[in-house]
Amino acid sequence: MFNQAKKVLFSYEFIPLLPDNSEVYVEYQNFINTFGQDGNVMCVGFKSDSLFTLSNYNSLIDLCDNLDKIYGVDKVLSVIQFENLIKNEKKLKFDLLPVNKEKVYNITKLDSIQNIVRSLPFYKKLFFNKDGNSYFIALTLDKDLLDTESRVKFIKEIEKNVSIFANKINVIPHYSGLPYIRTITTLKTKKEVQFFIILAFFTTALIMFLFFRSFSAVFFSMIVVGIGVIWAIGTIHLLGFKITFLTALIPPLIIVIGIPNCVFLLNKYHLECKLHGNKIKAISRTIQKVGNATFMTNATTAAGFSTFIITRTDLLVQFGIVASINILVVFFISLIIIPSVYIILPIPKDKHLHHLKRKWINNFTDWLEYSVINKRKHIFVITISMIVFAIIGITKIETTGNIVDDIPKNDPISIDLKFFEDNFVGVMPFEIMINTNKNNGITKSSTLKRIQKLEDILSEYPEISSTTSILDLAKFTKQAFYNGNPKFYSLPSSQEKNFIMKYARNSDNESNDIFNRFADSTLSIARMSGRMKDIGTKQMKTLRDEIIPKINEIFDPKKFKVSVTGTSLLFLEGTDYLVRNLFSSLFLAIALIAVLMAWMFSSSRMVLVSLIPNLIPLIFTASLMGYFGISIKPSTVLVFSIAFGISIDDSIHFLAKYRQELKANNWNIKKAISIAIKETGVSMFYTSIVLFFGFLIFVASDFGGTIALGFLVSVTLLFAMLTNLLLLPSLLLSLEKKVTKKKSEDQLIQILDDDDLKYSK
Repeated sequence: MFNQAKKVLFSYEFIPLLPDNSEVYVEYQNFINTFGQDGNVMCVGFKSDSLFTLSNYNSLIDLCDNLDKIYGVDKVLSVIQFENLIKNEKKLKFDLLPVNKEKVYNITKLDSIQNIVRSLPFYKKLFFNKDGNSYFIALTLDKDLLDTESRVKFIKEIEKNVSIFANKINVIPHYSGLPYIRTITTLKTKKEVQFFIILAFFTTALIMFLFFRSFSAVFFSMIVVGIGVIWAIGTIHLLGFKITFLTALIPPLIIVIGIPNCVFLLNKYHLECKLHGNKIKAISRTIQKVGNATFMTNATTAAGFSTFIITRTDLLVQFGIVASINILVVFFISLIIIPSVYIILPIPKDKHLHHLKRKWINNFTDWLEYSVINKRKHIFVITISMIVFAIIGITKIETTGNIVDDIPKNDPISIDLKFFEDNFVGVMPFEIMINTNKNNGITKSSTLKRIQKLEDILSEYPEISSTTSILDLAKFTKQAFYNGNPKFYSLPSSQEKNFIMKYARNSDNESNDIFNRFADSTLSIARMSGRMKDIGTKQMKTLRDEIIPKINEIFDPKKFKVSVTGTSLLFLEGTDYLVRNLFSSLFLAIALIAVLMAWMFSSSRMVLVSLIPNLIPLIFTASLMGYFGISIKPSTVLVFSIAFGISIDDSIHFLAKYRQELKANNWNIKKAISIAIKETGVSMFYTSIVLFFGFLIFVASDFGGTIALGFLVSVTLLFAMLTNLLLLPSLLLSLEKKVTKKKSEDQLIQILDDDDLKYSK
């Protein structure tokens, strides 16, 4: 598995959140098949009041030449790469010629170039801001290379060249675009994988040592989770997956979730050694008594993760498969290694058992026992008050999601994106595909006028940039027909159109290439291409719902097929879809775990009692999201399924011990609960502390979603410990025989008395 783990790769490609048969995804694929990728453009921007000076202009020429030579860069477009349509009266055609090809050493010529550049409205709205002092360089990158690790090399090469240029002309460069954002976030993810594995090891090892004061307990527990991490990474490669920002969380999760297995096994082993001092007997009873319950806790945790598979989103499906498999793997590793090691090692010394005699932990369990037996009404009143408090908070939750939603506002990615949004209305692709269902349909004046109406409507939305389409090309050809006079940059009349089309038909392939970017080969499908701000799902839904009816008013749906698409819409629709499905996976996790609990305890009533203490922490966590303004998005919805799958573990351990003690104490409920609190309370406290700090390490992440995940899961699990140690036994005592049945022979987990096993000293 270590050999497999060494081969694992990081994912750099865009993984869609929508299933393949989704209408939005199908429309996006149709767009890609017709016009090619829209998410492979990297943006470089800068602000300068003196670009059109000889030295600065020539420096920009050098930059663009150097960028064009970088392997992986297909095309560079900037203010010096403008191509102008020139009317060729001799051959009755349009020639597409560069405004300038070489460096300029004459200020008069440079002024002439600047005048030509600023007289071309077709480019002006793409590469200038309104003030004319901010400039935009678009780099079209090789799609095949973007999906490989080599993208890092050429994007770093781009940054290097741009930095040299920026230092020369004294400007601040800004980088953005989906390829750049994905590359930088993947590099951050790569660093975080290593960082969190080390931090998780250190944190859990420190807590284990503070609890057990034994280097052997710490060392062999770390061996267990270390092997688990190797298996987890190896599994990713064996299944043909790559490390994404989600699967990157699995190795530290395996450490955090695997340590409680070791805690329960070691705590029970030490307790047995303290009781009778027989090592073989202690190990056997540890496996028999704790093994079943620990298996069920891991099975329920794995079940919680496995429900992500139903989302039909590759990102989450991969996460669910790898996590659920390796949670069970780390259980078996712990159940094999811990007893095997301790059967060889000498019996623990008194100093290793000292943690069982700690006064503060005994005082804590005494307080729990006293509260459950004597203060149940107080527990119920506080619980009800917390639920009311939580319901108010839940009403304040909002649902949203942005492409850079999890990136901090002070991160260079967010700062640079803000630059492009302020100066160029963003960089996120926004596309509209208009199918006229007729050959040459988009060249008709009536169609061009409809596109003009739609462009006017879109210009009213500050979230969307000016769009470029076949309409702009028609205006561009008219301007060219009138020898480049910008006054004629307008829609040709029917008569003008006839003259212009003669020139257009005679144009060579290079000239026609610009037309192919906005029309298909049959001239039946037109493309309106623009950019938009990184708005949230809520605002995007409102925007889409406003635009689509207006589109249908302009383009009769019976005659035209119009699709609003692009990577931005695909991501935002995918986020909305994912949030809905993650809630479905949570309900499935609850149902699946309920079935496992029913099978385990052979009592439907016991299932209800065990679910209540674990659902309340989820409600409480949801309220915290409302009160602290943490919105519902994919990264935060994950909290509920993960936390529920883990928190139910405490219920299983407590109820397993409770049912064992019921039979041992002649079905005396109060005594069984007291013993269960005394014995499992310590282990539940230890594991909850490990889990709390284990998940809390994620607040050190650079991603807001990971920070929220770590904080919210930590709080949920800590609260779940209290509800399982206070509310759960209180419910058992209050309901008594309505819940408890003398039917231990049908239970999965049964007590094994000393007389049931024969040991040799």
